[in-house]
Amino acid sequence: MNVSNWSGMDAELAEVARRSYRAYVDKDRAAIEQIIAEDFRFTSPLDNRLDRKTYFERCWPNCQSIAEFEFIGGVPENDRVYVTYIGRMDSGRRFQNTEVLTVRGAKIVEAQVYFGWSLPHPAPPGGFLQDT
Repeated sequence: MNVSNWSGMDAELAEVARRSYRAYVDKDRAAIEQIIAEDFRFTSPLDNRLDRKTYFERCWPNCQSIAEFEFIGGVPENDRVYVTYIGRMDSGRRFQNTEVLTVRGAKIVEAQVYFGWSLPHPAPPGGFLQDT
């Protein structure tokens, strides 16, 4: 997991983000619990402001199939970091997402995930998929 292209990012934000993604790859529940704040909220296209307990019940089990994250970039803004990555599953399936992590006191208090697409993209270059 290379975060060297985050060189311009605030060091604390970069470190908290890096540790959270590393915990997923390592399947290290104790490590992620140290990073996720008690008042944490998680939102994605499938989840609306889940609390910490529900996040661990619903989302954390996904770590079992995560093999790695390749970081496209990270941009800090105040107490937030915007992270775009390519994730790879143990099955080899790849996907690209962007996340907005809000960090306070070295803890993630909020994560917003914006789903991207599967890689390779199912539409041809310059093309699109028809709505079904």
